[in-house]
Amino acid sequence: MSSNLKTVNVKLVLLGETTTGKSSLVLRFVNNDFQENKESTIGAAFLTQKCRLEDNKIKFEIWDVSGHQRFHSLAPMYYRNAQAAIVVYDVTKAVSFVRAKSLVKELKRQANPNIIIALVGNKIDLVQPYEDESGEYGEYGRQVPTEEAKAYTLEAGLLFFETSAKNGDGVRDVFVEIGTKQPGSFLLSTSLVAKGK
Repeated sequence: MSSNLKTVNVKLVLLGETTTGKSSLVLRFVNNDFQENKESTIGAAFLTQKCRLEDNKIKFEIWDVSGHQRFHSLAPMYYRNAQAAIVVYDVTKAVSFVRAKSLVKELKRQANPNIIIALVGNKIDLVQPYEDESGEYGEYGRQVPTEEAKAYTLEAGLLFFETSAKNGDGVRDVFVEIGTKQPGSFLLSTSLVAKGK
């Protein structure tokens, strides 16, 4: 049975404000690598990654689109006909969440109507939990509360994740979950058994 696994190609586009860690997220997924001072993407970068899930192979064709404003007009060229989009914001920068919401709106208006959109709050490694004298819990460094982002994604019908490209937390979950949502691929998110390039 494993010899005739079906390969499902998934065109995936990554969007978000510059410095949210989009490229680092992809590098962590594709190469299991992190570069501390990664230069900003110019235009768009293209990477591929294959995952084997229970009944299928998923080949992600990933377009990492620059978050620089001057490249914004190119974005539709990349997300047209994409089956999935990951919109990234930085949990320590509220303005990047505002930008992410406007990108989601744009995708819903202009992209493939069946596109699967995942909203990803990156850089959770920069958040430090604390407890004050009254026993209240909080998080230093966080500007976008998890509950607020989660509520927005529920309302907008998006997938939601928080990740750290730096230490890898949650990164593979994003791609596996997108893989499970592809039409014709009856996959379980727990079934990721191997990964190859």
